[in-house]
Amino acid sequence: MVVFNGLLKIKICEAVSLKPTAWSLRHAVGPRPQTFLLDPYIALNVDDSRIGQTATKQKTNSPAWHDEFVTDVCNGRKIELAVFHDAPIGYDDFVANCTIQFEELLQNGSRHFEDWWPRMAFEYCQTQICKVS
Repeated sequence: MVVFNGLLKIKICEAVSLKPTAWSLRHAVGPRPQTFLLDPYIALNVDDSRIGQTATKQKTNSPAWHDEFVTDVCNGRKIELAVFHDAPIGYDDFVANCTIQFEELLQNGSRHFEDWWPRMAFEYCQTQICKVS
């Protein structure tokens, strides 16, 4: 398995067409829960370590963040982006996630990688990743 060592710079740009889960609709009132808007944020992990999280965007299913994170990584195997709905009551609701293997990113040998990652319950999440060493 390929591991990553170095300074990682990641920019989380946006997500498109997030879908509210049945759990996040539990407090929705009215006949049209399909129009329920989320208050999403993304938690960013490298392997099992929390790197940070984006700001919460209010009432949108297609949020744009453009938040950047920089961290030193030692023997990194994967990046996980997990989308949550910032719930007003109780725990925040899990919406979707995607896992990006460093091996996928390092295959092209470039110091810069930018792509849309289609995964799970959201259509796309745009992520830019730069290796700085």
